Amino acid sequence: MPQETDRYAPLSVHRAFVVHFRTNSDVTHGRVARRVEHVASGQAAPFASLEELLAFIAGVLATVRAPPRRKPRGGG
Repeated sequence: MPQETDRYAPLSVHRAFVVHFRTNSDVTHGRVARRVEHVASGQAAPFASLEELLAFIAGVLATVRAPPRRKPRGGG
């Protein structure tokens, strides 16, 4: 039987973001603000709401693609 972690794709830096919240952010009440940055491309944007944060992430993921995976060389 496969393990739980086997069902998930490997993590990729091309789909990684750094999110910096203001100290007075309150996620449980939807009050979030500060800055988000895409790790691989360096694209960054301020955000003042959860909707803006998710819109930035969705936009980056729609345009930035990871490089093709290399096939392992045969030992042949």
